[in-house]
Amino acid sequence: MLEGTNIFFSKMVGTLAVILVVAAFIGGSELLIKFTDEKRAWKYSIIAGVLGGVFGVYGNISGVSFNGAVISVRDIGPMLAGFTGGPIGGLIAGLVAGLHRLFMGGITAQACVVATCSIGLICGFISQKYRKIVEKPGWALVIGSVMEAFHLSIVLAMVKPFETALDIVRHIAIPFILVNAIGFTMMITIITYTERQRKLTLERSRLQSELEVANVIQHSLLPVINESYPGREEIDVSAFMEAAKEVGGDFYDTFFVDKNHIAFVIGDVSGKGVPAALFMASSKIILQNCIRDIPDLSEAIGTANHVLCERNEADMFVTVWAGVLDLTTLELEYISAGHNPPVHISNGKAEFFKTKNGFVLAGMDGVKYKKYTVQLNRGDTVILYTDGIVEAETEKHELFGDDRLIACLDGKGGSSAASITELVKNSVNAFVDGNSQFDDMTLLCFKIN
Repeated sequence: MLEGTNIFFSKMVGTLAVILVVAAFIGGSELLIKFTDEKRAWKYSIIAGVLGGVFGVYGNISGVSFNGAVISVRDIGPMLAGFTGGPIGGLIAGLVAGLHRLFMGGITAQACVVATCSIGLICGFISQKYRKIVEKPGWALVIGSVMEAFHLSIVLAMVKPFETALDIVRHIAIPFILVNAIGFTMMITIITYTERQRKLTLERSRLQSELEVANVIQHSLLPVINESYPGREEIDVSAFMEAAKEVGGDFYDTFFVDKNHIAFVIGDVSGKGVPAALFMASSKIILQNCIRDIPDLSEAIGTANHVLCERNEADMFVTVWAGVLDLTTLELEYISAGHNPPVHISNGKAEFFKTKNGFVLAGMDGVKYKKYTVQLNRGDTVILYTDGIVEAETEKHELFGDDRLIACLDGKGGSSAASITELVKNSVNAFVDGNSQFDDMTLLCFKIN
């Protein structure tokens, strides 16, 4: 008896290996997704039934003969078909595998036909009603064990004489139930895992596509700076923004308050990714509306802060530098709300604006923002940037820093705004030497011609 059991188990190991391959194929295919389409479900139930039937036939062929009975993993085919194709799939698989078993003959042939068809049908109904439960390995093992116990009860009821049936069942019951139940559990586990992985892959692909669209939309919110805009000979403007992820929280803006006043705004939202991008879009629109509608810059920024605080359920904040340049007098009014100080190039010398920083926007309502004024001259250049520029780092975590930024810009007073923008970008990229970008990088440069 022990020798026969060992032979049975050794034969089943090879068969269970095929179970893994078939389960992985079905779980990784489109079968399970298409089965959820009610209009075409019956087609895929038939496909599942045929596949399960073929597997059941393989189980018959690879089975072990014992006293006129064929001990195999045939039932896993109909159970597989029932799980993936519902009752119709389970029944078809049961008929295919059962009829093949009948053709093989033997004392248990008719009982096996009844049992196999019944198991496929029952598993189909169970999976249709309680699929989430069947997907759990513990329950799959219980269901598989019950189905095989049911199979043996059919053998006891139909095979004559009863003593022969009892002798067969008594010798094969434990290995028969265990191997089939474990095989069914392995099959369910693999199918469920591969199905989830495939869905995750599809979801990632969908999210990636949406993020790419979001990136396009975010860049469309930024002003298009070219030869026709701002369209004034006395001012030269250039800018760039590179998000660390598909979308980011940095932004820049430039717009005319009236025909002789042009505003320059740069901001950096706390955080990264989609939440920061959404808050960035809101901040940019609110700031532009407030600066255009409210003549006093201090009041405009205070109002923008109030509006952002009211709509800040996510507890985010944004650092902002905003300035309005009078194109007639070249006087620049500006406010810094927790942002990096701009670089001013005058007479070829680069240095930071020396002003006191105000509190960030959306951090606390009721904050008063102090306005500063600087007189610019023809040939002067002002460079606004976010901390992603100065905090760009090498693999050894060495920062680009303020000193390198000043050194990069010093003596470049004769360069155009576009040349300075490109210079800073190239200098930062050369410094990090291929190290991955940690933070969004944004720069807005304007030059008085």
